[in-house]
Amino acid sequence: MPRTIQQTVRLPAMPAALHAAYLDPSEHAAITGRPVTIAAEVGARFEAFGGALSGRILHLVPERLIVQTWRSRKWDAQDLDSILTLTFYPDAFGARIELVQVGVCDRDAADVDAGWERFYWTPWRARLQQR
Repeated sequence: MPRTIQQTVRLPAMPAALHAAYLDPSEHAAITGRPVTIAAEVGARFEAFGGALSGRILHLVPERLIVQTWRSRKWDAQDLDSILTLTFYPDAFGARIELVQVGVCDRDAADVDAGWERFYWTPWRARLQQR
């Protein structure tokens, strides 16, 4: 049975800057330490970590919302793509990102859940502190 992952992260930057960084291939790669294919346009292809993750941008609200399909190379062909929603809000710390990822392959859900912290939130915090 597919799983849903929900996370809230606070980062010391404005929501618009975080939104733009996620959609910019150079900034996204600087965060994760690996090349990425991504663009700030609906329909754009997403590929990260040498093709281990892939998908497409489904919907964008400037400075506020990113919705994309998302799948891992570990998933079987019959596994459906998950839908990732990242919503960016201002808060006292800078920004709050609400992540909801629906339809995550059950056997990979724990790794995907932990991977957000390991491969995105922790390095993103470190990058922001360097600035």
